[in-house]
Amino acid sequence: MNFTYLFLVLGILVIPIVLLFIKKANFSQVIKFAIPAAVIAGLVFSMFATLLVLMGSWTFIPDCLTGIFLWKIPIEEFLFSIAMCLAGLGVYVTLNAFFPSNFLDKFSLSFSNLIMGVCIAMLIFTYTKWYSAISFGALFTLIFYVEYLNKLRFTYKFYRGYLASLVLFYMAYGVISTLPVISYSEVINLKLGAIPFESHFYFMGMSLMSVYLFELLKSKAKA
Repeated sequence: MNFTYLFLVLGILVIPIVLLFIKKANFSQVIKFAIPAAVIAGLVFSMFATLLVLMGSWTFIPDCLTGIFLWKIPIEEFLFSIAMCLAGLGVYVTLNAFFPSNFLDKFSLSFSNLIMGVCIAMLIFTYTKWYSAISFGALFTLIFYVEYLNKLRFTYKFYRGYLASLVLFYMAYGVISTLPVISYSEVINLKLGAIPFESHFYFMGMSLMSVYLFELLKSKAKA
């Protein structure tokens, strides 16, 4: 039994825990919305992870795992998804508290359209690769829904939070890809270090779902 991946998850959870004690961050006031949003998003993307394992695109390395599985994926993967979502939400809420201005929101739709264009282009060329198809397809669907079907407006603040969360992303996914905890196959031949290009979009999709659910739960509580 190896606790490498589990220790990584616990390390990620330090971020939202610390933010709970920073009064101005306001994270403690909205944690009741952040936890269910992170759990639901983590569950959805754990299902994607299960599909990727079944399709042979992901292989988890036993040497880094406790050996406890939820069907086809290690329990650490489910906990990792939740932890990343929760930490991302902590960063998102903290930035909103310290920098409440939303004046750049007028550019968010254009940026979203650009990202969706990238997703479509990548899907055309990589649709035969499962990790690519899920990463770009899920992100395209989520952005389209948030921008064109959803009434809540938060995309500028989301992109700001996502960019800040990339620091955590590179630390966490760098460990996962370098050890490796996960061996990737059927990915495009483009990596940043050991991290597959697709992982950036996979993480963006997971983050966007958690932020949307977070904002939805908050809005319903106010209604």
